[in-house]
Amino acid sequence: MSRDYPLAYPWRLNLEAVARSSGVHPEVVMRFVDLDLIRPLGDASGGPWFSPRAPELIARVMRLHSELSLNYAAIPLVLDLLVRVDSLERRLVEITQVEGTASQ
Repeated sequence: MSRDYPLAYPWRLNLEAVARSSGVHPEVVMRFVDLDLIRPLGDASGGPWFSPRAPELIARVMRLHSELSLNYAAIPLVLDLLVRVDSLERRLVEITQVEGTASQ
């Protein structure tokens, strides 16, 4: 008897999984942790655990560092500004939609 189960994504990744998914060495991941560029969810048995979004964040950090020549100290500021810009853009869309429905 075979059953089909829906795919479930892990709610956390270990150091090796994050490094493999990011295409970097585990020491690079830990260096980013030391620089506070990424934060582990906790450090339980088996080493640090990370969010499933950690590889995406590592890729973004690598891209900012290589393409824009940003140093690692500036990257948290840039990431924060990108989040704020995204939030403002979403808010602008909401306001535009509300004004569009109000004028009809």
